[in-house]
Amino acid sequence: MNHQAFQELIWEKGRELYRPMPWREDPRPYYVLVSELMLQQTQVERVIPKFLAFIKAFPTVESLASARLADVLTLWSGLGYNRRAKFLHAAAQRIVEYHQGIIPQTREELEALPGIGKNTAGALLAYGFNQPVAFVETNIRTVYFEHFFAKQESVTDAEILALVIETVDQEHPREWYWALMDYGSFLKRSGAGALSKSKHYKKQSPLKGSLREMRGLILRTLTKRAYLRDELEHEIGDERFERALSDLQTEGLVQVTDGRLHLP
Repeated sequence: MNHQAFQELIWEKGRELYRPMPWREDPRPYYVLVSELMLQQTQVERVIPKFLAFIKAFPTVESLASARLADVLTLWSGLGYNRRAKFLHAAAQRIVEYHQGIIPQTREELEALPGIGKNTAGALLAYGFNQPVAFVETNIRTVYFEHFFAKQESVTDAEILALVIETVDQEHPREWYWALMDYGSFLKRSGAGALSKSKHYKKQSPLKGSLREMRGLILRTLTKRAYLRDELEHEIGDERFERALSDLQTEGLVQVTDGRLHLP
């Protein structure tokens, strides 16, 4: 498929499949930052109510930066991958301390923030600042696999990125990426654009029975109150407890004061 035909198809699919989301209706950079961290490894349908509650509690980057991490983790509860909440909180504090509360507009400065990699930085620039940058994520991979790599078995992100650079709409990058994302989501639901082609994509491991599940349970329990270690272990009663708790303490998501475990 030539590039012009591809662009026409994406715009057509974008109009047909557009999904309204709070951070699209108001794409201010702070909303985009929160949504991008929430959307990592989590479906849009689960993120929307959490996003709305989060923004109600922390309407600005300054209010998030000044909040207790415990309050941030409590609101995050149910989304999983709780390190994202800590990264978001730390990123807000860095933005306030080093950027006067203004989210930076360069890749270098964004990638210096906790939890922000090159693709998340690209998404922030495209969605929050309408910059025609190039980045790759799961739905984008799906679209390019379907139309440019149908007969290729192993594809690198570098190969995809080269095509993204050549085809991105220079005048309307924000809407262009929305269209790509919605079309990619549709293709995945249809079983097209197989991600098994990717050398970089890793399928999310099942939650049930995982250490991640135990981490989430510990944090949800600690949102209620502080616990003595033995008391918390007895209440949860699982062989994964010790390793999960150790990891959470190492990451600073759980602390101990006067012998009691609690959120920071």
